[in-house]
Amino acid sequence: MAEKIYGNTPCFLGAKNISADSNTDGVDVVVYGVPWEGAVTWGEYTGCELGPKVMRLCSARYTGYLPELNHIDVFEHMKLGDMGDVDVIPADVMGTVKRIEEFSGNVWSTGKFPVALGGDHGITYPIVNALTKQVKGKVGIIHLDAHYDNKPHHEGDAFARCSPFARLYECEGVRNESIVHAGIHGPRNAPDNGKLAQEVGATTITVRDIREHGNLKQLAKQMYDIASQGTEAVYLSICSDVMDFAFNPGGPADCNGLTSYELLTLVYELCKLGVIGMDFVEVYPQQDPNQFSAHFASTLVLYALAGTIWNKEEKAKKEQAGQYVTN
Repeated sequence: MAEKIYGNTPCFLGAKNISADSNTDGVDVVVYGVPWEGAVTWGEYTGCELGPKVMRLCSARYTGYLPELNHIDVFEHMKLGDMGDVDVIPADVMGTVKRIEEFSGNVWSTGKFPVALGGDHGITYPIVNALTKQVKGKVGIIHLDAHYDNKPHHEGDAFARCSPFARLYECEGVRNESIVHAGIHGPRNAPDNGKLAQEVGATTITVRDIREHGNLKQLAKQMYDIASQGTEAVYLSICSDVMDFAFNPGGPADCNGLTSYELLTLVYELCKLGVIGMDFVEVYPQQDPNQFSAHFASTLVLYALAGTIWNKEEKAKKEQAGQYVTN
């Protein structure tokens, strides 16, 4: 039985409960929730602050075994710790942004692989801003999303879920030329969104680009090469609506997106190349009676961790080979 993180809610994927003392000894991955939905809602699409709780509840059904990835059992290689949730302040945007940054900064300082469960996409700015304060060089970002999320503000809210990349463009520690907006599609983007991304030097890879490329492994390498150029760390941010709503009933209603297979493959291949941490945002449990989108989070995180394991093992092999040559 998984340990409870609070109430009836188990730690994510059976992780060790480290919410009380934040002791990460013996832990490789730190999972934490950011149960925050800012001031921007659309129609009935509200409630993503429930995402971390429901993703944890759904995760109780899963092991770490992925037979389709060379029969890897992620839990044989990595120990997960669940640090609980950021203590957000309802209706206080600036106070919450500050708390997310402080909490994330503490997680980054552990040197572990962080997995943040949102919440809306506004959480990505304070998470990455905290990272830039601990990395000596610049940070690159691979952003998988239907939308640019670079609107300067929403009715005066500069930290809305449609604005994190506008703030990240302004962040001194982020190299804008190493931001990749991938999976972009659909008319819920505005012309100014694409224009601004181009002006700051970010790269756009649309869903059509992904489909027409035909080789997801090669494309992931191209994306990573852009994000890693001139940077010391590459961060991965994923909005659920990069997937077609057929695969994402608990996310925003966007058609013509990726399949679950395409997204999982890209995430696995990107993490094989070396990602420092990730977030997964915009799951709306109230819209999804079967909680398919919340269930998907477990597989997504396991694919990311499987890629990270592969990356570490390959580095170890190269280091060992180098030692043999030297000796």
